[in-house]
Amino acid sequence: MNVQSILGGKGNAVETIAQTATVSDAVRRLGEQRIGALVVSGDGKAIEGIVSERDVVRATAGSGGAALEQSVGSIMSTDVVTCSCGDGVDQLMSLMTERRIRHLPVVDDAGHLAGIISIGDVVKARLTQLEHENEALAQYISGR
Repeated sequence: MNVQSILGGKGNAVETIAQTATVSDAVRRLGEQRIGALVVSGDGKAIEGIVSERDVVRATAGSGGAALEQSVGSIMSTDVVTCSCGDGVDQLMSLMTERRIRHLPVVDDAGHLAGIISIGDVVKARLTQLEHENEALAQYISGR
């Protein structure tokens, strides 16, 4: 199973936000959409950064409530790790574990935003793989 098959099941919609939006705007969007991260992009194609719940917590820990009035651009992570449609689930698990991240924007061949994969998506895909393998082994053993 790869990124393309995961996106085929969940869709490739990505919630984005502008750098100039406030952290308060980002928090509102995260809550409304029930997601953990927003890709920072002015045009919906170029990835400028990513802002996650962790970024918000860190900003709030440092600045208190005043952090909510800061711009998203001032707290976003700019070293954005991405993946491509052909990457496999094992690659994603390794990358997310090594880099300690929970969201990977997906980029197409031109480097444009094409989707987003969360750790939940990866776990679900891996569980599906394991279920299929288990089923195949059970059929093999029972001679079906």
